[in-house]
Amino acid sequence: MLDFLLKHAKERPTSFHMPGHKGSELFRRFGYQKFTSALVDCDITEIDGADNLFQPETIIREIQEQYKGLYESQKTYLLVNGASVGIIAAILSVVEPGGKLILARNCHKAAFNALRLGNITPVYIYPEILEECGLSGPVTASQIQQLLLKNLDAKAVMVTSPNYYGICSDIQEIAEVVHKLGKILIVDQAHGAHLKFLHEKFPEGGMPKSAEDSGADIVINSTHKTLASFTQSAILNICSDKIPLDIIEDRLQMLETTSPSYMLMGSLAVNASLLKKAGTELMQDWAENLNMFYDQSKVFENIKVIGVRPEILCLDRSKINIDVSDLKISPFELVRILENRYSIYPELVTGNIIMFMSGIGNVRKDYENLLLALHKIEKELEDEPNRKVPPKKELPPYPKEQKLLQPVPKNPQKVHLEEAEGRVCAASIVPYPPGYPVVCPGEVITAEVIAYVKALRENGENVLGISEDGLIQTGPRSENQNSRAEILSRIAELKNSVKK
Repeated sequence: MLDFLLKHAKERPTSFHMPGHKGSELFRRFGYQKFTSALVDCDITEIDGADNLFQPETIIREIQEQYKGLYESQKTYLLVNGASVGIIAAILSVVEPGGKLILARNCHKAAFNALRLGNITPVYIYPEILEECGLSGPVTASQIQQLLLKNLDAKAVMVTSPNYYGICSDIQEIAEVVHKLGKILIVDQAHGAHLKFLHEKFPEGGMPKSAEDSGADIVINSTHKTLASFTQSAILNICSDKIPLDIIEDRLQMLETTSPSYMLMGSLAVNASLLKKAGTELMQDWAENLNMFYDQSKVFENIKVIGVRPEILCLDRSKINIDVSDLKISPFELVRILENRYSIYPELVTGNIIMFMSGIGNVRKDYENLLLALHKIEKELEDEPNRKVPPKKELPPYPKEQKLLQPVPKNPQKVHLEEAEGRVCAASIVPYPPGYPVVCPGEVITAEVIAYVKALRENGENVLGISEDGLIQTGPRSENQNSRAEILSRIAELKNSVKK
C-alpha cells in the first residue's frame, strides 16, 4: 500500500477523479502547508480544547457556523463517515420505522441501506435513460406528484442531483410539488457540493442551481468529491424548519464513529476557510477552464464530449463525459493509455462513456493535458486504418421496474447468478461506480437483471454483491416467479387429484 501511494504521488499525475483538491499543490498555493505537513501530529482525540463532534461548543461549532454561512443553511453538521452516513441519518430522521419513502431508483446504495435499517417501504421513481448518451436522466416533478398522490402516507421524497455523471433534476419544481403536499424533500447532492459557488459563474444557465437555493429541506454534500476537504469528509445542511434537529442529531450519533478523525475535521476547516478567502477566484478559474475545454473539444472528430452544447439543461458541466463509441479502441484501453502514457487518471468508465471529474484543485494545465492527450490518441488511431476494434459486448436494456417486493430473506443462501432467476435478492447487486443498485434486497431477480449484470462483468466493470466465481446471496424462489417446469408439474398434480 505504502509503495503504491508514494509511487503514485511521485508521478505528479493529472487527476480527474476524486478528491476535488487534486493533491498538495492547492494547499501550498493558499498557505495551508503547515496543516498538511503536520497531518500525523494532528491525529488526536477529544482532548481538552478539542471540542466534541456530537456536542460542539467551540472550534467544531465554529466550523459548522462557517458552513452555515457559506451555504446559507439553517444548520450544518460535519460528517466524518462520508455522505453515506448523512443520507442514512436523513432518511431515518424523517421516515418512521415501517413508513414509506418516495425514492429515485438511481439513488446511492446508502439510501437502500437506510430502507433496510428502518424497515421502510420504497416507492420508486424511475429516471428515463437519455437517448443522446445512454445515461440515467433526471426525475421530474410530474413523476413525483403522481406517486405522492397515490401514496399520501409517504413522509418524504429523496432524489439524487447531480447524479454521478452530473445530470441534475429540477429541484425547484420538485420542491414546490413536495411542499404543496406537505412532504419533506431530501436531496443527495454528494456530487454537487460546488454548485452553490460555481453556478453564478455561468450566467447563461450553463450550471444548475444548488439544492440549498432551490427549496430542498435536507441536503447532503460530499465536500471531498469536488471541493478541498479530505476523502470521507462531508456535510449535512438543514434548510428548513420542518426538520426535528434533536432527532437528526440522535441518528447521527447512532451511525457515526465515536472516534471522529480530527484530520478529516481539520480538512473541513481548511475547505471552509479556502472557500471564504479565495472562493471567488477559484470558481472563476474553474468556470473559465471548463469553458475553454468544452470550446476546444469541438475539434474532435470521433470523440463526443457530452454537454458541449449549453442548451442541454440540468447538466453539471464540471463532470466531463466523453463518448468513445466511434473510436477504434475500447474505453478501457483508452483509459490505460491515458494513465500509463500521459499520467491522466479519469474517475470512471461505464459502457462507452469515460467520465473525468474536475474539481476545485484542477488548474489550466490539467485541462490542456487532457485535450492534448485525447487529440494525439485520436490522430494515432486515424493513422491506423486497418486497426480492428476489439469486440465489446453491448449492454442489454437496463432492467425494467421491479414491482414485486418480497420480505428480505433472513437466512440467505449463495446461488450462481445464472441460476438465480425467480429468487428473492438478499444483498444488493450494485455496479460500482456509479453505485446505483440493479436489484435490491426483497426484489425478485429476473432474467433481465441476470443478462444485464452478466454483460457488465464481461465488459470488465465492477459489480458489488457478486463473488469472483459469480455467486450471489438469495432467498428461496419467489412464489410468483416459479419456473415453467414447476408450474407444469403443479398443473399435472392438480389434474391427477381431480381425476381421483
